[in-house]
Amino acid sequence: MVPVRLTGPRLAIREFHQTPEDVDALHAVFGDPEATRYLPFAPRDHETCADQVAQFLEEAEKEDRTVYRLAVTRLADADDPARAVPIGNAALGLVANRAAHLGYALRRDVWGLGYAGEIVALLRGLAFGPLGLHRLEARVDVDNAASIRVLTRAGFRLEGRVRHDYRRHDGWRDAYQYALLAEDTPAGGAVQGG
Repeated sequence: MVPVRLTGPRLAIREFHQTPEDVDALHAVFGDPEATRYLPFAPRDHETCADQVAQFLEEAEKEDRTVYRLAVTRLADADDPARAVPIGNAALGLVANRAAHLGYALRRDVWGLGYAGEIVALLRGLAFGPLGLHRLEARVDVDNAASIRVLTRAGFRLEGRVRHDYRRHDGWRDAYQYALLAEDTPAGGAVQGG
């Protein structure tokens, strides 16, 4: 495994660790009904989050890695970003034709601080740099105005509406499909959004 380590102005993105702190941090996001309101799954319990961290590490060990589920930390939270407690997660899932699905989720107490825009910029750098991808895709719930702003500020273009993209306890949800190509001009302030 070649560990992923990305650093931005305020954030670092790294592999998850199989530690109580990282499991608790993932649960702080995935266990929160408000933080998962626009995600395609219901809030998860602590044990499920522990299992997910183990799965993330298994995926990272694969020789032909196709999934990157990564911890997001703040540089100001520790001298060593590898030791900082995560405030969220970031993901790239590689698909055919040198493309990937992009995703992110943050703890509710850090919403509105511009971190999502910085995460998208860091993932864009990984995707179009070392991974050599051609296209990034992101689907966002049609009611998730904050993430729609993040993606459009980062230069993603709306491609259309996906009807009944996923099912939640309250019924089917539609999503907008956004995409960004490697040759698209970087949006001004792509690191800022959020």
